[in-house]
Amino acid sequence: MLAADKVWPAIREGLQRGLRGTLWMLKILVPCSLLTFVIDVSGLLSHLDFILAPAMGFLRLPPEAALPLTVGLLAGIYGAVAALAVLDFSMTETILIAVFLLISHNIIQEGIVQARSGLNFFKATLVRMTASVVTVLCLARLLPPGAPVDVSVAVIPRGVEPFGALLQGWLWDTGILCLQIFAIITAMMVVMELMRAAQIIPLLARLLRPVLWLMGLSRRVGILWLTAAVFGLTYGAAVIVEEARAGTFEKDEIERLQLSIGINHALIEDPAIFMALGIPALWVWLPRLVAALAAVHLYRLWTIWQRRRGGVPGEPAVKPVGRFG
Repeated sequence: MLAADKVWPAIREGLQRGLRGTLWMLKILVPCSLLTFVIDVSGLLSHLDFILAPAMGFLRLPPEAALPLTVGLLAGIYGAVAALAVLDFSMTETILIAVFLLISHNIIQEGIVQARSGLNFFKATLVRMTASVVTVLCLARLLPPGAPVDVSVAVIPRGVEPFGALLQGWLWDTGILCLQIFAIITAMMVVMELMRAAQIIPLLARLLRPVLWLMGLSRRVGILWLTAAVFGLTYGAAVIVEEARAGTFEKDEIERLQLSIGINHALIEDPAIFMALGIPALWVWLPRLVAALAAVHLYRLWTIWQRRRGGVPGEPAVKPVGRFG
């Protein structure tokens, strides 16, 4: 039980972190949203259909989806959400984009984090991108197709609607989204601070041992998995890197952990941001959990097969080499 004298300091720290985090996010979200709005209104994307349509069509998405996907891959979740809030997608298309980016957002920075803690940069990136594509293709077959665009609306050029009215609509939508994000992130930070003050995370790691077994992970990496699950790869980088570099884990344990958390991390913050767009909770948690399970167990089967062929010598500890593993 958390003592009363620790509750209010934890809540106060959570509120302060929530405000700082929201302001930091808005520095990314608002400019990205404005840029997306300008690109959308200008009609630039329609002139790039011949490039974007084949790639996006493979993912069962419209050409416009290239913008939030590119922003999310390079800049992270918040810029992608800003773009999604501006562009007009069906709920199915929004879910597919969200699932892709929940797995493969901020791909360069987080790839470097994974490389420093035991998984080759290029392997980490390839696994996440492959998991994104395969998961989206599978979901596209399960979800109902998006509602077709009304032709009578689609043929009306953007210029018919006054720019001032469009800008006013953007300001309103962006303001509402910012308030939703502030409420979600602040609540999340308060909960995290209360958990930290009550020292709940080590207890949860012990309780989650059956879950770790199901996910194909060693129970010894429970704290590292929980750190990534709660704080994400970026926020939890210091803990993950320091523990991995201590050399107390076998290479196989760390690689399985990295494959799992690379696909499935930040289980509170990232899904909550997408849920602010109205995406049901099921679709922001279940698909990448299944993808992480599949990736780890396929990796285990591959290593077993390699060992039987004598191709994988035992390596007792992780010793990262350079920045890219």
